[in-house]
Amino acid sequence: MTKRTLGGTSRKKRRTSGFRARMKSHTGRAVIKARRSRGRVRLTTV
Repeated sequence: MTKRTLGGTSRKKRRTSGFRARMKSHTGRAVIKARRSRGRVRLTTV
């Protein structure tokens, strides 16, 4: 059997696309701001 193509760990997900990772950079803060303005319930994946 072949392995599933989409893998990854929750730690990796948190470090790249978590809230604190977003707040570290200027562009990440822009992402949070954009999602807030759109009225998103969840700002980040984790």
